[in-house]
Amino acid sequence: MLYELKDLRSRAATAENRTAAPGAGGQAGGGRKGSPCLSPLARGETATLLDHTGPGVVRHIWCTIPPGNVDHLRNTILRMYWDGQAHPSVEVPLGDFFGVAHGRQVEMGSTLLSMQGGKGFNCWIPMPFREHARITVENDSGSDVPMFFYQIDFTVGDDLDETAGAFHAQFRRSNPCPLHQDFVILDGVEGRGVYLGTVLGVRSIYRDCWWGEGEVKFFLDDDREHPTICGTGAEDYMGSAWGLGRVSTPYQGAPLVDGDTGLYSIYRLHVADPIHFRQRLAVTIQQIGYGDYEKAREHFGDDFTGYRAAGAPDGDPRGMFDLSDDYCSVAYWYQSLPSRPFPRLPDRAARLADLAPADADTPARSDA
Repeated sequence: MLYELKDLRSRAATAENRTAAPGAGGQAGGGRKGSPCLSPLARGETATLLDHTGPGVVRHIWCTIPPGNVDHLRNTILRMYWDGQAHPSVEVPLGDFFGVAHGRQVEMGSTLLSMQGGKGFNCWIPMPFREHARITVENDSGSDVPMFFYQIDFTVGDDLDETAGAFHAQFRRSNPCPLHQDFVILDGVEGRGVYLGTVLGVRSIYRDCWWGEGEVKFFLDDDREHPTICGTGAEDYMGSAWGLGRVSTPYQGAPLVDGDTGLYSIYRLHVADPIHFRQRLAVTIQQIGYGDYEKAREHFGDDFTGYRAAGAPDGDPRGMFDLSDDYCSVAYWYQSLPSRPFPRLPDRAARLADLAPADADTPARSDA
């Protein structure tokens, strides 16, 4: 409860107080914003934002960079390491981590993540650590980030029992995801845990249809061929229906819906309905569209695979069919440690492909 008087101490790591030491803030430049940011975060540089011996809980992360550079948003990489584990538990591009895919900056607000005004990035996901916490940021883009502002708010002295899971977040992209294959949002997770949420980005390649008929599937524990939890479509998973409009709500939304560019970004946070697993977890989504059958058949040729839409009358020229689109995702979850190392992060070119100008040093702005 907010009003409980607990035996905790509050700390904040910033560019000015890198060690989050008590009584060490507001000193640089005579206390007049003498060191408000990392300037620059040089190309190829990895900076440590937090390095603290626990126990404790990260409560809030805020950061911002000069807006409008798709390369910086997609190729500045956040990593988090808990309790001495050598490999990261979080490895995600900056923009995607804070809730919007494709290196775009748009207004997005939820209970756990936000892009306030499309420029101020916030995360309120609690991140407990028993022994040690380390958070880094790497500039793997094609140019210096001129300014990187940040503040990491955390408490120390938290009493954490065996039920406190370690926070994890993983990025994936398949561009394009092969036809007839489901996009894998997450797999290879072993241990006891709770799935917390998804940010899903889609770049629709075949535009003469609605891309989002694929089912989101959660394979829990002993599930193999069929999942325990299966939805009915992408927009249904994030709480909408009959297509998609731009919206942000506390637990689910679609902050980016751009039919002109084919770029979509949706999110679903399982705050009120967490998904528990005891041994293993995998999450996938099908690539299924809805539109004119004959146009799709002509486009995909011998690879066309169609399905009758539920409730469709006989002779309906529209139907569902397999697609091959550009998918990316961030999966958020808690689990017991040790956790397995992640698959290799897609390289800089693969992360940025088809999202920014050929000259990645040139900012690409998007207000859509």
